[in-house]
Amino acid sequence: MSNTKKIREKLTIASATLLQVTNVTAAEAPDDAWDIGTAVLFYSESDGRVSAIEPVISGTKEYKDGDIINLKAVFDSLTGATPTGAHASSVEQTFTNPSGKKPYTVAAGELPLDDTFLDTRVALSGSWNTAIFDEYSRLILGGNLSKEYDYSSLGVSANFLRDFNNRNTTFSAALGLSSDSIEPSGGVPTPFANMKVAGTGTNRDGTDESKTISDIMFGITQVINRSTLMQFNLGFSDTSGYMTDPYKIITVIDAAGLPTTSLTTDDLPYVYENRPDSRSRQTFFWKTVHHLTEDVINVSYRYHTDDWGIDSHTIDFHYRYELDNGSYLQPHLRYYSQSAADFFVTSLSESAAASATIADYASADYRLGEFVTNTIGLKYAMPVGKNSEFSVRAEVISQIQNDVGTPIGDQANHDLTPDLDSFIIQFGYDFYFNQ
Repeated sequence: MSNTKKIREKLTIASATLLQVTNVTAAEAPDDAWDIGTAVLFYSESDGRVSAIEPVISGTKEYKDGDIINLKAVFDSLTGATPTGAHASSVEQTFTNPSGKKPYTVAAGELPLDDTFLDTRVALSGSWNTAIFDEYSRLILGGNLSKEYDYSSLGVSANFLRDFNNRNTTFSAALGLSSDSIEPSGGVPTPFANMKVAGTGTNRDGTDESKTISDIMFGITQVINRSTLMQFNLGFSDTSGYMTDPYKIITVIDAAGLPTTSLTTDDLPYVYENRPDSRSRQTFFWKTVHHLTEDVINVSYRYHTDDWGIDSHTIDFHYRYELDNGSYLQPHLRYYSQSAADFFVTSLSESAAASATIADYASADYRLGEFVTNTIGLKYAMPVGKNSEFSVRAEVISQIQNDVGTPIGDQANHDLTPDLDSFIIQFGYDFYFNQ
């Protein structure tokens, strides 16, 4: 569901480089064999927040005519407590779960978390890589399907690659389209409507919503010399439809910075967020891989900007240090910084909440705020027999939130956007399988 997108991004980043056989060359591959990559990822956030387990299996086969087939399946389960968007206060706070039937209470001074958070997902994808026109051109066609409790997605993609300059230069152009369906528990909330006291209603105005995403990417990969490869990508993405998180709320405060009490009997001092129904994004990506005498350096930079006001920078660094007998260590460093969305808030005043309309946008989701994330990790891999490899990777992720806006009254006594630490460990086993 939409409440888990950022978490799933972290899992994807963490597992993307694991499912590959790095010590087995194509020349060593048995004839008519599948290159199988398997991994199990464990993810855990500090303070008893979200934890996840994600098994992954991927299979790749290259045929004699040069065609390549790839199939992948991902299964993950997430549990724990997740922030609602409301902030800590010096008074006890009472909330209603998404179904509208059960209340739960958060003690004074504590960050409001929804401890009923639970989700599972199954994702299937596949691609076909084939030569077209001549031996210098290839087309990769792909498709993916994922299903969660309240969220489903169907996507297709096409990537055209053309070699030039004695195959030292490769141009690529890719197109991706996806259609998502959202069916939130309890229904789609009315934007800026108050959360209701349990059993008195839900302020929901629908059962499902949808959105579509289109992506275009252009890239150049260049062989610099016998040891260095460089890649540049430029991407454009447009999303239209429902992008509000149906489970996120915003605290309505009075002049003292406390949850307002100027409400009807059935209303709670929290309103449902509302985000724009369109988003345009642009990305620039640069990557360089340099082979030393034995070791390999891999460094990349990504810049992202969008019409929500979010700009981000990502620097990613891997160093593969070769050991004896085909084993290797691979340290990993990653830095990510993000500015806040134009409509990010920590709360709404009584007057602002009263005047809010569907034409206005506001969200207290910390994932749309300003923050910096630092990741440090280490991977160890070793060959197991001639055509297989075992690996283990551990990473620590530290997310430092920056407060946006000036706290009012009681808000100054609390951390409105707490920092977050998380930990990832993966185990992988790659091998060849003969049919």
